[in-house]
Amino acid sequence: MTPTQDRLPPLPPEAWSEEQRRYAQPIIDGPRGALISPFVPLLRSPELMDHTQRLGEYLRYRSAIGVRLTELAILVTARQWTQQVEWAIHAPIALREGVSQATVDAVAQGRRPDAMPEDEAVVHDFCVELHQQRQVSDATWARAQQLFGDKGVMDLIGINGYYSLLSMVMNAARTTVPASTAQPLAPLA
Repeated sequence: MTPTQDRLPPLPPEAWSEEQRRYAQPIIDGPRGALISPFVPLLRSPELMDHTQRLGEYLRYRSAIGVRLTELAILVTARQWTQQVEWAIHAPIALREGVSQATVDAVAQGRRPDAMPEDEAVVHDFCVELHQQRQVSDATWARAQQLFGDKGVMDLIGINGYYSLLSMVMNAARTTVPASTAQPLAPLA
C-alpha cells in the first residue's frame, strides 16, 4: 500500500495547545532534538505521546542489549509491519552501528540472514518468533536469556512491543516517510 495523504501531518508550533507544548518540549530538548515521527501524529494525544517517548528513549538509547542489537530488533519489527518511516530512519543507523548490509538486505526481504554474529542471530530469531508466532520457543528463549539475562530479554520484548505500537500509529496515520538512504520496504508476499 502506498499512502496517499498523511492523515495527521505536522501541526505548526504556534497552533499547539499548552498541554501539547508542555509534552513536546522534552522531546525537542532530548536526544531526538526535534519533534519527529512518530511523535508528530502522537502529538494529538499529548499525555500518550509523553509516556510513549519516555519508554522509547530508554529502549532506543539505553536498553540492556545495546544500540546495535536494538537497531536490528527495530528493523525486524519495521519489516513485520512494513513500516516505512521506521525503516527509513533505522536502516542507516543499524548499518552505522555495525549491522551488515547483507543482514539489513535479508531482513528487508523478509528472510533470515545467512551469516550473522550469534547475538544478532538470537535477536533476529527471537523477534521473528515473537511477531509471527506470538510467542517464543523454549530454545530461542534459552539462547536469549543466556546471552542477555532476564533484563535483556525483557528489554528485547519491550523493543518489539514499542516499535509495533509506533508502526501501528504511523501506518494508520499514513505518516510521511522522511528522506533516507534506505530503500523502501516492498510488501511481503
